[in-house]
Amino acid sequence: MLFAPVNPHNRPSARASPAPERTRDPFFDNAKYLLVTLVVIGHIWGSLLPAELDTVRGAYVVVYLFHMPAFILLCGYFSRGFTGRPDQVRALLARVLVPYLFFTVAYRALYTVIWGSPFELTPTEPTYLLWFLVALFLWRLTTPVWQAIRFAVPAAVAISLGAGLTGMDYELALPRVLMFLPWFVLGLRLRPEHFHRLRTPLCRAAAVVILLIALASAYVMAPSYDVRWLHMQYSNDDLHSAWPDYLVTRMLLFGASAVLVAAFFALVPTRRTPFTALGAATMFPFLTHGLLVQIGQAYGAGDQLARLGAWAVVVTPLLGVALSVLFSSAPVRRVLRPVVEPRFPRRLVRDQPKEQDRASPTRSLL
Repeated sequence: MLFAPVNPHNRPSARASPAPERTRDPFFDNAKYLLVTLVVIGHIWGSLLPAELDTVRGAYVVVYLFHMPAFILLCGYFSRGFTGRPDQVRALLARVLVPYLFFTVAYRALYTVIWGSPFELTPTEPTYLLWFLVALFLWRLTTPVWQAIRFAVPAAVAISLGAGLTGMDYELALPRVLMFLPWFVLGLRLRPEHFHRLRTPLCRAAAVVILLIALASAYVMAPSYDVRWLHMQYSNDDLHSAWPDYLVTRMLLFGASAVLVAAFFALVPTRRTPFTALGAATMFPFLTHGLLVQIGQAYGAGDQLARLGAWAVVVTPLLGVALSVLFSSAPVRRVLRPVVEPRFPRRLVRDQPKEQDRASPTRSLL
């Protein structure tokens, strides 16, 4: 699953019995499922639909303003207990690095088949959506650093803004790793009570108004807005922006994203829903839907969707929901588990000394 907490508890006494795994909060599983579905929908819009559809473009802008920040914020929130213990490193390697390497091969093979491109493996240059696994790997490794320093969020914001003023290449997806960093660090600083404060009728009503205003504004701005600002991988030179204008625009985007992220979490159901259980398996739709999107792009699915015009805003979310449900289903998980949630050989990572054992093992990393 794409998010799961790292156990932060102190070790028990020698006679203490293993503590039972904590009950899952349906709020977070609901949020995870909704976010991964928005990722699927966003990739359908970005890869299959023409930019001239202002209605779709406006919705695309709103979704991209908050869905990855919210996604990354939850990654940070569930990384709060990461200290680099051997069991945590083992989980990091198994649930992030191994799937990254497997799907790097899968995507490159697919590109060779559908586009005729040479089969070349360059693991240091993430393919398509796999940049997120590289970023998560690096972010989680640096968690102890961000937990130790003061003013971590302002420092991460400064790094993010500075990264946009450089001309770094895409090795290890560093532009995105650094530009999205503040959301991960912010997640590390959050506590359950911060989310509880959004679960009031007033916050929910305000969230609806905020989203409606955002959609209306994005629709008006859609024809002239450069969506590359939202991808967090382009420098000010790439965007043809003077550095003062770039910094101001990025800060405004941070503010707009923060408001929309809060609005999203305010609207997430807090009780169990028909899709709550799917929130425990978000890694599966995240990694696999891109293969179908790329196939659709190669074989003209975008032309069929484009004929729908503004109705594509209705049809594509339904398609995204269908794909996220399909790839989260038990049969698909059963087939893909060896490559999405593999077992990492214990002998390749040192065991935790017995005197440092924890009350319960680390749950699934993602």
